[in-house]
Amino acid sequence: MVGRKPTVVLVHGAFADSSGFNAIAKRLVADGYPVVAAANPLRGLASDAAQVRALLDSIEGAIVLVGHSYGGAVISTAAVGNANVKALVYLAAFVPETGESAQSLVEKFPGSTVGESLKPVPLPDGQVDLYIDPRVFHAHFAADVSAEEATLYSITQRPAAGAALGEPAAGPQAWHTIPSYSLISDADKIIPSAAQEFMAQRSGAKVQVVEGASHMVFVSRPGATVALIETAAQELREGKCTKA
Repeated sequence: MVGRKPTVVLVHGAFADSSGFNAIAKRLVADGYPVVAAANPLRGLASDAAQVRALLDSIEGAIVLVGHSYGGAVISTAAVGNANVKALVYLAAFVPETGESAQSLVEKFPGSTVGESLKPVPLPDGQVDLYIDPRVFHAHFAADVSAEEATLYSITQRPAAGAALGEPAAGPQAWHTIPSYSLISDADKIIPSAAQEFMAQRSGAKVQVVEGASHMVFVSRPGATVALIETAAQELREGKCTKA
């Protein structure tokens, strides 16, 4: 494949927004990649995926689709049926099989602190929004980010609906047919590295492990993050991005 570089679409996860991608977006743009950061509503897996799918449908040419955390579950559904999505990149992310939810996957292996980190906010309609308690955000979510940065991320975090994290993936998952790449954060206290490794192996992903990295690996290790995304893009352009 020759010609223009693929568009990199970044999909954030729960307790975050697209601004968290600023450092890697800056590097990707400097390297000549078109970049789009999707606003993930964090309301429900099927509805969030539909929103991202609509955005993908508006993009011409090849796409490298990137998801962090819960965003991984979203891209796994959103990419189905879109022939322009040529590679999936998972950053410390959920890679569910049909019928699995973020909640079920995080409970599959020991070591996650997410349950004790959540701060629920009941909503008027009977639903609940979930935040990471700012008191533990640094230690549990972003241990290798500076305390000052972690405080800012905790202040600006966007909540996820409790229903979204518990909603099982429905229908076929894109990683069965689209080549995938997984960046595994070795010291993750939200999605244990064992869970990330299990999902990466199951999906047949090309894996890079970042030692000592927290759940916010894309913030603390932008170089490693961009390197994996650009590996996917380069292998796509060279015709080496294939599904085994």
